[in-house]
Amino acid sequence: MLAQGSSARETLDRLVAGDPGREVRQLGVVDRAGRSAAFSGRECVGWFGHRTGADFAAQGNMLVGAATVDALAATFAAHPAEELPERLVRALEAGQAAGGDKRGRQSAALYVVDRETAYAYLDLRVDEHPDPVAELRRVFEVAKDQLMPFLARLPTREHPLGRPDRAAVRRRPPAEEA
Repeated sequence: MLAQGSSARETLDRLVAGDPGREVRQLGVVDRAGRSAAFSGRECVGWFGHRTGADFAAQGNMLVGAATVDALAATFAAHPAEELPERLVRALEAGQAAGGDKRGRQSAALYVVDRETAYAYLDLRVDEHPDPVAELRRVFEVAKDQLMPFLARLPTREHPLGRPDRAAVRRRPPAEEA
């Protein structure tokens, strides 16, 4: 629907209207113009809710309170010059610092898809860790140093042969290069 020019609101409304399980779901949509819309079904597990703004939709359920989603939204909005993955990790850190999941710390993930590819640009996940958001930050920093330079050289629609600067791609983990 978004690819066909529908707005975030139009897309959200159509998806929610056609979903018989909508009252137990949450959905956030951001369109190419940065307009956002969100929905939180009445039967989501408390605390639940959402916030929207230019270029983002933040939602959550099973949270300690509204402060978690408020922190997600405020932090994402406060860093417009940062790359999307960094903004998302910062938002997760802020949400965790504001209380996070009422069940405690269990997992954290970063999943970013680029319109250029048929695969995830970043797919990082930490499960069953005592401090999953902090561990996700550590893994993300390694990915910025090792994985993302490699991904920047992969083929795209604009550059079907990829970018040839292979010398900048790390061959060994940072601890082994010292």
